[in-house]
Amino acid sequence: MKQEYFDDCPYYLEDFLTNMRIIRNRADRTEEAYYIDIRTFLRYLKVKHRDVPANTEWGDITIADVPLEYLEDFSLNDAHVYLRFLKDNRGNETATRARKCSALKQFYIFLHQKAKLIENNPMTELELPSVKNKLPKFLSLEDSMKLLESIDSKYKQRDYCIILLFLNCGMRLSELVGLNLGDYSKANRTLRLFGKGSKERIIYLNDSCIEALDDYINNYRCKDAGADPNAIFLSANKTRINKRRVQQIVEENLARAGLSNMGITTHKLRHTAATLMYQYGGVDTLVLKEQLGHKSVGTTEIYTHLSNENLKAAAEANPLANTKKKK
Repeated sequence: MKQEYFDDCPYYLEDFLTNMRIIRNRADRTEEAYYIDIRTFLRYLKVKHRDVPANTEWGDITIADVPLEYLEDFSLNDAHVYLRFLKDNRGNETATRARKCSALKQFYIFLHQKAKLIENNPMTELELPSVKNKLPKFLSLEDSMKLLESIDSKYKQRDYCIILLFLNCGMRLSELVGLNLGDYSKANRTLRLFGKGSKERIIYLNDSCIEALDDYINNYRCKDAGADPNAIFLSANKTRINKRRVQQIVEENLARAGLSNMGITTHKLRHTAATLMYQYGGVDTLVLKEQLGHKSVGTTEIYTHLSNENLKAAAEANPLANTKKKK
């Protein structure tokens, strides 16, 4: 995580983030998310205790001087008021409030059990807001083919390979941009990915992925001395491509395919890959769990929903479908 974040941290928050990174081996992105969520909480405490003028912009509230006593005096009822503040004043949706609530519980567990900075943990009984499971958005097989056929740019081979890997392998955005040449084994037909918490896994590649990777790496990837020697996917300036550029590539090609109004993102292409593997490949959920790098099969199950066409076909296939009432 960037050093400037720590510059605005009270010592107990810095210790918490260090514990997350070093002891619990959380990824930089996860550590940053915890920082942002706890920063919101500490800013709220300063507002609650009137430590800042009433007209102070939210983003201008510093947190380095929030005393530990504010956290010690914070009760379960105070937490409920805080969650209402997140909803009414900050406009946070249920999923966001649930995440901030979870971060707060982890923070207090550290303060009480690990660092032993506070005598009691009032967040033990704090319940997370109930989040309704939503079926993930995804592209149909027809739309997936349309997307691949519409790819056209100065770096067409690279962009085609990127989107093909998303649609075939279901990898995360961070996993794709982190790919190195050494992670690809044509002989074994595999890619090595590093998922959440730097957890390593191996995925197998089909012929289409191998063909696209070989075409891009051997014929189009920059090979001169100025190019990044490790990264598979490079930007125009020959450095490792970043997440935002990949997102733009997906957005641009979705628009070119006439699919930009569907709310599809790089993560939704991951949903698409999982759905297509389940619907058309008959992939077992346990296998799909390993392919996607999930900790729990419960997470994988959200991808194994059936399309409306499948549900309609199931209804029509019922042997009682043509039963008519006798006159």
